[in-house]
Amino acid sequence: MSVLVYTENWDGKFKKLSFELVSYAYGVASMIDTDVVAVSIGDVDDGELEKLGNYGAKKVISVNKEELKGLDSQAYAAVISEIAGREEAAVLVLSNNNTGKAVAPRLSVKLNAGVGAGVSKLPSSTDPFTVYKRVYSGNAYANIVIKSDIKILTLEQNSFEVNETGGNAEIEQMDYDLDESLVKTEIRDVSKQTGKLLLTDAEIVVSGGRGMKSPDNWQPLVELAELLGGATACSRPVSDEGWRPHEEHTGQTGKIIAPNLYIAVGISGATQHIAGVSSSKCIVAVNNDKDAPVFESAKYGIVGDAMKVLPGLIEAVKNTRTS
Repeated sequence: MSVLVYTENWDGKFKKLSFELVSYAYGVASMIDTDVVAVSIGDVDDGELEKLGNYGAKKVISVNKEELKGLDSQAYAAVISEIAGREEAAVLVLSNNNTGKAVAPRLSVKLNAGVGAGVSKLPSSTDPFTVYKRVYSGNAYANIVIKSDIKILTLEQNSFEVNETGGNAEIEQMDYDLDESLVKTEIRDVSKQTGKLLLTDAEIVVSGGRGMKSPDNWQPLVELAELLGGATACSRPVSDEGWRPHEEHTGQTGKIIAPNLYIAVGISGATQHIAGVSSSKCIVAVNNDKDAPVFESAKYGIVGDAMKVLPGLIEAVKNTRTS
């Protein structure tokens, strides 16, 4: 028996998300008294693979085939399900990102496994196997019992602390015999964003809404984000108006993020927007309407004109850095 965790890589490197997943898998494995087996698909060198052992992986199985260079959920599910059978996996752990959301349902069918999607804590019980998650756009919480023999969990990003165990992992290069008919995706062109922190990777996000009044007023938001080492984001109306690029749109219909700090400036707090940022560890809201819904989700709130509040925040950050 084992806990199997799929660790996504980016250009052959693991990010904090991968270590968070292994740390979570290790926590689950400790609860059911078994070991963690990590799966890596793609061209990742042994030095990088060995890092997973430091977070609790006992073994790392690496599958490197040219046909799997591009994410194809059908092919990935076939690879992971075969490894899960071979390793007698009782629990599979994936991220609740686009990859996990595409692969987990296919794995569920192949393995006849129940899915706990978007969990944010370790199971509250293993008998019965009960997981905790947010529901109704983060407005409520649920404890879900998974009754199948095999369980699949997708973990919300930035919801579990990364823990180093100081362990070492055995590296196994697996020569998987892939049925090439499973690969339906053809990559014709790749465009990568460079020189800018990705919104989904940022631990601090400064976001603006229509309360900013004009795209010409955006520079203080950008400056504050840069001072804090964070990324900029926006609400849907702002991206729809063309004030900011659509890649910065956060919310139920945009990017779902979970930074440590989310600063919402001039954002009213519609349910659709809050649904995309409710997993943030701390939300700070700035709005000139004291009755704006965003204050219900915020840990800290400032009632005031964004054009007057932002310069004060920027000055405070600068003073803190020089003191």
